[in-house]
Amino acid sequence: MRTNITQEEIESYQDNGFLVLRDFLEGDELEKMRSAVTKSVDKMGKSKVTTVDGGIDKDNIQEGEDFYDNVFLQRLNLWRINAFIKDFFTNPKLGKMLCDLAGVDGMRIWHDQTLQKRPWGNPTGWHLDNPYWSFYSFNSLSIWIALDDATIENGCMWYLPRTHKSAKHETNVAISQNVGALITSNPEWTKLEAVPAPMKAGDCGIHNGMTAHGANANMTPGWRRAMTCAFMPDGEVFNGHRNILPKEYFETLKEGDVLNNDDINPLVYERERV
Repeated sequence: MRTNITQEEIESYQDNGFLVLRDFLEGDELEKMRSAVTKSVDKMGKSKVTTVDGGIDKDNIQEGEDFYDNVFLQRLNLWRINAFIKDFFTNPKLGKMLCDLAGVDGMRIWHDQTLQKRPWGNPTGWHLDNPYWSFYSFNSLSIWIALDDATIENGCMWYLPRTHKSAKHETNVAISQNVGALITSNPEWTKLEAVPAPMKAGDCGIHNGMTAHGANANMTPGWRRAMTCAFMPDGEVFNGHRNILPKEYFETLKEGDVLNNDDINPLVYERERV
């Protein structure tokens, strides 16, 4: 993977709330990632989430019958069942790059997920990521890796620049058929110009957890597959929301507890403390 970034790229990310890196996957990494994702999805079947011990959560099923299920095929925490995916997202070089972008001293995996728009799949409404999660942070981020060419026609990512600077956790909305609900709930954004991010397979986008983003419908007969991973700055604390935390772990937590369980959220990188 290409993890060498420039100061200009860091400043662009921090100003705009997103950054696209071309040719992020190197050598045979694209084929290895595609294979790892395919094998993991096949193993999980209709289950959306893996368990802490690498099992399949049979109580969390994607049936594919409602609007959200047809936005994308979604499978979470593949790192628990696939060594290549785990090694990739826990690579300290990746962790350092993400810390440099976010301006933090340590980074943990929150969760990975593959998001795959089926042929003719529904649009992904504008939303923020971090308000869904079990911690509140203005420095969390996600990496979005294109496994197929992501185009305007098949549902590439769109970003709303600089929204991470004014976003509020309480004004986030669910992904629904009302694609623009987030914008109307944040009226100061209605005049902003959205930026499309077409990517070749192997490119990636990185966005702040408070940057507004979405994707159009897949208007083609082919799949648009992506592998993503959300990252949590080290030292973040529990906000009371379960999100995808295992039930047994969730029940041990109280608001304000530090989320530092390495079995749940592996530490990817930590700067040396002076």
